Amino acid sequence: MESFCPEIWLEDPVPPSERNCEHCGLYKQGTRMVWGEGNPDAPVMIILDNPGAREDREGNPMVCGTRQTLQRAIHEAGLGKAAFYVTYILKRRPIRKYDKEKARDICMHRHLEGQLETMEPKLILCMGNVAVQSFYRDPDVDVKGLRGSWHEIRGFQTAAAYHPLAVRRRPNLYRLLLEDMLMVKNRLETL
Repeated sequence: MESFCPEIWLEDPVPPSERNCEHCGLYKQGTRMVWGEGNPDAPVMIILDNPGAREDREGNPMVCGTRQTLQRAIHEAGLGKAAFYVTYILKRRPIRKYDKEKARDICMHRHLEGQLETMEPKLILCMGNVAVQSFYRDPDVDVKGLRGSWHEIRGFQTAAAYHPLAVRRRPNLYRLLLEDMLMVKNRLETL
């Protein structure tokens, strides 16, 4: 297997109609809007809570730890980056306190549902409890209880996995993240 080297995936441009969106309130205190990254035609859509750091303090592009962990698991599962598109519940990374329920609800309906309609991914992988609870529309579900199997959610084959940041903080979870990526690989091979 080739050696692993994390890289900056191509960022999907924000649609012109959404560039100045103020509906969720994050425009006042969040980072710039990030619509998604990776291959817009990919069969697998990964949904995270919000964008991580894409630039350092000086504004230089960088690969944050979350992306490194995610890309490593994808690589070690024998998958290529072309199979993935990463997007978010919130399109801006919050940097101060915000109305979480309102912002997530607005962003789900205004942004993510539109992406799902136009992109029509074959598989969805929700990573982390925020993404799982928002996408499954159930505040009581969690990754621990859902991971390891496929669920039919909103007409999409959907699975849950630990957030790459949680895996970085608790390295013992990496084995489970790798299992989930292998589960994605197996499902892709049957489609």
